[in-house]
Amino acid sequence: MRKVWIATFAFLACIISGPTSVSAHELRPAIAELSFNEGKTYQISVSLNLEAFIAGIGPQHQDTNDSPSAKTYDRLRTLSPEELRAVFDPKKDAFSQAVSVLRNKTRQQSEVVAVDIPPVGDVDLARQSTVVLSGKLEAGTEALVVSWSEAFGPVALRLRTPITPDGAPGEVVQSVYLKNGAASPPFAVSSATKQTASEVFAEYIVVGFEHILPLGLDHILFVVGLFLLSPRFGPLAWQVSSFTVAHTVTLALGMLGIVSVSPAIVEPLIAASIVYVGVENILTKSLHRWRPIVVFLFGLLHGLGFAGVLTEFGLSTDHFVAGLIAFNVGVELGQLTVIAACFAVAGLWFRHKSWYRQAISIPASLCISLIGAWWCFERVWG
Repeated sequence: MRKVWIATFAFLACIISGPTSVSAHELRPAIAELSFNEGKTYQISVSLNLEAFIAGIGPQHQDTNDSPSAKTYDRLRTLSPEELRAVFDPKKDAFSQAVSVLRNKTRQQSEVVAVDIPPVGDVDLARQSTVVLSGKLEAGTEALVVSWSEAFGPVALRLRTPITPDGAPGEVVQSVYLKNGAASPPFAVSSATKQTASEVFAEYIVVGFEHILPLGLDHILFVVGLFLLSPRFGPLAWQVSSFTVAHTVTLALGMLGIVSVSPAIVEPLIAASIVYVGVENILTKSLHRWRPIVVFLFGLLHGLGFAGVLTEFGLSTDHFVAGLIAFNVGVELGQLTVIAACFAVAGLWFRHKSWYRQAISIPASLCISLIGAWWCFERVWG
């Protein structure tokens, strides 16, 4: 009996230690766009959680509630755009320092030229503000290198061609994902060098994987729920394959603009899918033939969620297919890693035990359902 309780505790700890800290206060990577204006100036537009920047909350906290500055952060979220802009003004220089622009390893002078802050909405949802930096290009500048301070987490950096005469945004020609304070490759000023398909593929595999581990905690719980009912490779492979095909379809349709569903609808339904899987694990002892069909339908929802994330990062139009496939491959590698971890913790050791269902599957599924139910409530009613 002692071994049973140890096994149960170990598996539940692996599930609960991450997801239970998730809330609407989860920090997401910043999105930055670089463009050049007739070889005279450069501009960097950064979309980020400005309140977290002002409060000094960085990637060391998965959830802003875990930070000592949580109360400050929550207060900032209630400020009007004018009030928040006034609080940010003394920190403009610090923001400029956080974004390093280098020419031949020499730092260039940048300044904040615009701050766009949305009105106060649902304070339980992150408000994405946009800060625009600009600087002069010295004569003879051929390329610039950009980096984002490690203290403020990862950033998706895109290079766009200049704004068109009719005011439309330029084309995305390069896209890189920077973390741990890493610097970008050199961005050519005169003629934007487009990424090769292999460079795009390598970049977006990482983005897809990190959307599952460590960022995709709702997707992690769904996959763990699939494992709990049938911790055998054959049945699990059928379910995962069904899930993969489904989210591949809606990810592609979402990115192509053929299907568009509001996150206000998709996110609660994703949480509801977690509840369903956990409850079914509790109510049934074996895998029924309809399970892969249900998993397929839920996979369509998760694919729309993936599309929302990938849309934020953007894809080069020249290598759209390569980026789309790479992101999906990264997602699959993340899911397979989750499954491998489940087998390592419980499947290999306890799946054949007579007490597996009562001691591990049911308690863990109950925890998954409760977490999913809370997320569903939070995403609908805040």
